[in-house]
Amino acid sequence: MPQSNVYALMALGSFGLTLLVARLVVRIQKGELPGNDLWVLYLRMLLGFLFAAAIVFGYRALLP
Repeated sequence: MPQSNVYALMALGSFGLTLLVARLVVRIQKGELPGNDLWVLYLRMLLGFLFAAAIVFGYRALLP
């Protein structure tokens, strides 16, 4: 499998995890899932890192 395809798959996986974590944050803030402000802070930081990883992997997949 070409290296650019691997980076593209990693970018898609990171973006998928980003959407999952964002959904968890919203559900915790609504009170549908147990958690407190510290969990929301932790998940938002994780969300930022996952989104940055998705951008970096996507950019790397476009480079030759």
